[in-house]
Amino acid sequence: MPEGHSVHRLARQFQDVFGGARLGVTSPQGKFAAGAARIDGHVLETAEAHGKQMFLYFSHDLVIRVHLGLYGAWDFGGDATFTGASSIGAPRRIGEQEVAGAGMPSERYNGPPEPKGAVRVRLVSEHGWADLRGPTACEVITPAEATVARNKLGPDPLNNFPGDQDEFVRRIRKSSTGIALQLMKQDVLAGVGNVYRAEALFRLGLDPMLSGTMLQAEEAQALWDDTARIMADGVRDGRIITTELCDRPSGLGVEVGQPGSPAAAPSQPAKPNRDAPVEDAHYVYKREGLPCRRCGTEIAMKELSGRKLYWCPVCQGS
Repeated sequence: MPEGHSVHRLARQFQDVFGGARLGVTSPQGKFAAGAARIDGHVLETAEAHGKQMFLYFSHDLVIRVHLGLYGAWDFGGDATFTGASSIGAPRRIGEQEVAGAGMPSERYNGPPEPKGAVRVRLVSEHGWADLRGPTACEVITPAEATVARNKLGPDPLNNFPGDQDEFVRRIRKSSTGIALQLMKQDVLAGVGNVYRAEALFRLGLDPMLSGTMLQAEEAQALWDDTARIMADGVRDGRIITTELCDRPSGLGVEVGQPGSPAAAPSQPAKPNRDAPVEDAHYVYKREGLPCRRCGTEIAMKELSGRKLYWCPVCQGS
């Protein structure tokens, strides 16, 4: 399932290539035919992301709400003015992905190709097209209903509206549930998934099993700040990279597992390198049994409410 940074990238791409354009909307698959008819021929005014959901606001006060879920993905194509990724989504068989440049933009654009597979909804402008397949949710709602849907979600670090940090601190500290479980609840923190959950907790040296009521306010504030930072990097880079240069074998600074290496993220971390190899991109996620990049201890993994949790028993010990 795409984490929040991918959905924000989607919203940005929709705004860039469709914002202000009058769109033809169809449902080649047929399942969204009634909804498509309500939107067809209207102007996309704005595209916004909240957590893992995207909201497309149209000129006649209707909204398309899309939640990609485990299998949903968007494909794009168009002429030379229609730039961006060609595919953003989460095909379960290969994991979260974003493909750049494959087939877009095209110097010989003659309109969208024939739909391939079960296309739930197709959006077409003068310059390009977008196809949606396999979403968990795709519906037409009113702006008021969109507000209700968004209010059911927790604050989104990438939106970071006034008061959002305080609201997150309040929500996570009011429950005795462990913080690792809480970070996966979209009504506590919207947009965070398994990767950002594991990585943010490691970067701050927080025990995943720590009760929310035992989390100090300043720790919760730091958790919000660092999550916002690394998710913003994901929006910029189009992939999740959470390691600092000094913690990569190819980087400069303290070697992996060297005594005296820091156990917590530096107060002013260097920006991640978007070209970091896959094997250097994360601290703990999918690294069970491998040495911690900071202390050399084997990274642990356990099932927690049906999802795999990764952590360092030393750096994140209670």
